Amino acid sequence: MEYCGIDLHQKHSQICILDEAGEVVEQTRIPTSRASLARFFGKRGEMRVVMEACGLSPWVSRAVAGHGHEVIVCSPRRVRLIAESTLKNDTVDAEVLARLVRIDPAFLKPIQHRDEEAQRLRCKLLVRRSLVDARTAWINQVRGILRGFGYRVSGKNAATFVERVDKMKLPGELRDVVEPLLEQIDLVTGEIERRNEELEKIGAAIPEVAHLDEIPGVGLLVALYFVVSVGDPHRFKSSRDVAAFFGLRPAMRESGGSGRYGRITKEGDPEMRRLLTQAAHALMNTKRDTALKGWANQLEARRGKAKAKVALARKLAVLMHHLWITGEVYQDFPQTMAA
Repeated sequence: MEYCGIDLHQKHSQICILDEAGEVVEQTRIPTSRASLARFFGKRGEMRVVMEACGLSPWVSRAVAGHGHEVIVCSPRRVRLIAESTLKNDTVDAEVLARLVRIDPAFLKPIQHRDEEAQRLRCKLLVRRSLVDARTAWINQVRGILRGFGYRVSGKNAATFVERVDKMKLPGELRDVVEPLLEQIDLVTGEIERRNEELEKIGAAIPEVAHLDEIPGVGLLVALYFVVSVGDPHRFKSSRDVAAFFGLRPAMRESGGSGRYGRITKEGDPEMRRLLTQAAHALMNTKRDTALKGWANQLEARRGKAKAKVALARKLAVLMHHLWITGEVYQDFPQTMAA
């Protein structure tokens, strides 16, 4: 068995290969392209290959694995030997990765990337998110401009914002100022509606999405993103591990019998963490009476709204995985609630 470390970069990547005894047998630099990876890894015997997770690692790991190699993707936070080294360059980084994977692959806590189809679906969700963010920024800009001239746009529904502005009796000169933004808002609103229709069709074809959508506060987008992000629910030993996977577990420092908990780690997908927090906010503000809402309200009274919202987001992640694994139907007041 040979062990290969790849230090990935946009244009070129550094490669280091060790033999069974830990001796360096090859160090080279190749273009980070599908053709170059195929030429280099396609002609070699099976190796154990390791790389750090980054924007390139999903497709690179799939490309290398396609040539029969065992591929391990690790979190950069796990490889502190690289991040905190006083001697750091691409060659050294690749060798450190190769030596770590030779000693103990489990130490690197391998990351499981989404498959290509799931990655495309996640990108569809992120594109919609970018469109919504752009529309929000333009709406706020128009509101600010009009406010400066003494006009206030009532209502909060972004989809009907242009319609409400059209009904206002704005002076022609002021209307000309905001017209370019109103045109863009109208165009983007139409595109968002088309994206929503597409995602609704996709979600309807995935049984797990409809199953999780029953939880108050968890809408189609949250359920769909959760299913895409988790992929295989059985890869987690416990539902509590899902909360840690999305960075909702508090950091812990323990030494000499004393320990303390800090802020959440914020590891994993930030968009999923944002959506879970958004779902928690919606659940806390719903008129529907549930055990989850009661629990969150009690925590809010003791620790404040911000901490209660994050704690509820963590509980939602655990509950969603639990319902997915067991097939149980959501109940507002279950006899035992997932911790």
